[in-house]
Amino acid sequence: MRKILPVIMVVLGIAVGGAAGWFLRPAPAPVEEACAEDCPPVAAEDADVAVPSDGHSDTAPSEFVKLNNQFIVPDIRDGAVSALVVLSLSVEVGAGQTEQVYTLEPKLRDMLLQVLFDHANAGGFRGDFTSAGRMEELRRALLEASRSVLGKDVRSVLISDIVRQDMA
Repeated sequence: MRKILPVIMVVLGIAVGGAAGWFLRPAPAPVEEACAEDCPPVAAEDADVAVPSDGHSDTAPSEFVKLNNQFIVPDIRDGAVSALVVLSLSVEVGAGQTEQVYTLEPKLRDMLLQVLFDHANAGGFRGDFTSAGRMEELRRALLEASRSVLGKDVRSVLISDIVRQDMA
């Protein structure tokens, strides 16, 4: 009995955990109904291609250009550095634009660093700095800065790595 009791407890724990996970799972996303009368009609030849709001189609070829060095941003509180944030960024551009990104990289890095410093000064890297809202706000600002340097060919800015090191 002493040898079988731990096995029974493990099996019972797994069963209870699985049942709790099954019953506490998130509700399924609601299924959207067909478009009502206020939706514009879609022509048959346009039905296959969806165009995002930025004007670039999803099927257009793009390239991801990883910026050479990481970005190091200090988080300053009360006049002293309380943390360092290290980020690696990539820029998604249209096909054939890689050379332009590398040509304008010094100016692009300057604009991106300014956005990152502004984000840090606004408290963007404190607390839950990886929450969806804060990350979306940061990506939007980085995209606007990238477009100011490289033009409308920039499709998105990807944050591939982000680390915050608190200072003791």
